[in-house]
Amino acid sequence: MIEEYADRVWRGEMADSIVDNGMDGKGVQTIAGGLGWWPGFGNVITFETEGELLLFDTSSPFSTAKLYEDVRAWSSAPLTSAFFSHGHIDHVFGVAPFEQDRRATVYAHEAVAERFARYVLTNGYNSVINQRQFQAPNLRWPMDYRQPDVSYRDALTVRAGGLTFELFHAKGETDDATVAYVPEHRLLLPGDLFIWVTPNCGNPQKVQRYPREWVHALRRMAALDAEIMLPSHGAPIFGAARIRTALLETAEWLESLVTQTLDLLNAGARLDEIVHTVKPLEHLADRPYLRARYDEPEFIVRNLWRLYGGWYDGNPANLKPASDAAIASAVAGLAGGASALADAALKALADGDERLAGNLAEMAALAAPDDAGVHRVRAEVFSTRARTEQSLMAQSIYTWAAAESAKRA
Repeated sequence: MIEEYADRVWRGEMADSIVDNGMDGKGVQTIAGGLGWWPGFGNVITFETEGELLLFDTSSPFSTAKLYEDVRAWSSAPLTSAFFSHGHIDHVFGVAPFEQDRRATVYAHEAVAERFARYVLTNGYNSVINQRQFQAPNLRWPMDYRQPDVSYRDALTVRAGGLTFELFHAKGETDDATVAYVPEHRLLLPGDLFIWVTPNCGNPQKVQRYPREWVHALRRMAALDAEIMLPSHGAPIFGAARIRTALLETAEWLESLVTQTLDLLNAGARLDEIVHTVKPLEHLADRPYLRARYDEPEFIVRNLWRLYGGWYDGNPANLKPASDAAIASAVAGLAGGASALADAALKALADGDERLAGNLAEMAALAAPDDAGVHRVRAEVFSTRARTEQSLMAQSIYTWAAAESAKRA
């Protein structure tokens, strides 16, 4: 029973999040009469009402066929309306198979179309960073997107079939997010504004996120007093008290990072000091929905600096620095060669200072890019770092770096 499954996730007995797809491949799960939940990497919320099929989010280009098959096993009604919670590709690619006989109406925030245009402009970059993030070397970023038919700026109410979709715009992980509330089911659809891990608003390879605005969105959602919440990643939450707790504690956790960062920024601290000073709230550390498994607090701090402080980090040497390779070559010369830096990296790794080991190993490789021995050390350092990190963001970047050097060792 889906309520029992959701209860186990709530109690931390099993994981279902943007990182742990607990019920991926299980097909549409009926939540209530005419309401279904399709779990995957990019959940889809399904509605059958007055002979119409409605979808909130439509998953990724990699699961289009499976989504269509599973939804059709749940309902044969024609798709008349679809809602995009935002423009990330794991939410917007499942409409086409349903439109073979008739075109649906797609609703989204006005910035979704701007996102799609940017994806075309930076197609190569998005291919590279997502290959690295998901360890998918053959991934190619899409060029063609299903454009919304109806867009809005602040809020929009849509009547579809026998249901009401109260939509409002929020900033958080993206600048184009839509939250939906369906009063007939007392249902909250937060999209990616709740993903069963710490908020994804520091992602080091992606465009600007909005942590402070995300806090406001979480509290606005909590005030709706929903009885069911179906995120676009991770398990359902049932019960108004649990929903409010999850949303408000996430807001408290994130607001603390925002406040600490802004206090230090306003005091004139450098980015380096802020990154190594700001800490998440300890009393919320055991919450199953606040584990740093995807993004992490340190990256959120850096994103806040980028949002409020620009790119200059307060270190005058970094305003117009020498190239990384030139600095590495100079340091290697002082140390007695790139191999000496590599040895120092291994010592730091053995001493448990993985951060310093990473710096030294990278310097060694930049100073001697063709030295197989140096690359063996770099591969060892970053593979070790990947194994000891908790967040997917850190794991993926370190794994990619280790693989680069393994090929050259």
